[in-house]
Amino acid sequence: MKSLLPISSLLMLLGSASAYAADLHIPMSFEYLALNGQKVESSAFNHKSKLALTPGTHKIAIRYHEMVEDDFSDSQSFVKSSPFILTLDVDGDYQYYLQAADGQVVKKPKEYAKNPQIVLTRSDKGQIHYQVSQTNIQEEGFVSRLFSGNQVTDVSSTAAQATGTAVTATPTPEAAPADKPLAAATTNTPPNATATPEQMLQYWWLQADDKTRKEFMSWAISQL
Repeated sequence: MKSLLPISSLLMLLGSASAYAADLHIPMSFEYLALNGQKVESSAFNHKSKLALTPGTHKIAIRYHEMVEDDFSDSQSFVKSSPFILTLDVDGDYQYYLQAADGQVVKKPKEYAKNPQIVLTRSDKGQIHYQVSQTNIQEEGFVSRLFSGNQVTDVSSTAAQATGTAVTATPTPEAAPADKPLAAATTNTPPNATATPEQMLQYWWLQADDKTRKEFMSWAISQL
């Protein structure tokens, strides 16, 4: 006896198959930050190159980032742009491809990161309705965050807010008052067991010679 798939189950399968009608592809030099108010999880070791999109209008926060030769050492470091918001109208089962306006390879990454321009193409060469808006969301440098006591900017959360209202950024700890510098930064006394990580880093930075500081800078930049 043949088993017949119930009509309801068939409709569910068809519905799930059409739920994600399109894909947006980005190259390694770009990264997703947020989609419609939700952070997109990715990392340097797990680059997310494809984003599934349902029919309708989507706001996607994307950032350009590329590894370049460091000007102050023999190591390499990352250059990153502020996020830009791509507003895309999806009206069919298409494959969309994003790339830099200059082509597949950006010749001057540092200059490009100041004002990243992109183009979007579709697998069937059809017309695409999209807009790109630049933002001024800034991410403080790793070292300046460690030694200035400034608040950390959560770029992904801020980008999520810029693309919707579903996500609220997690509050960051209050910065230390400017007129009350951390004690370990102004003395040669080793910090005690209750010292914060910032105090420990400041203390050892002041104790290090120029060679050690440069080596630490190279390592710190590589962790970004």
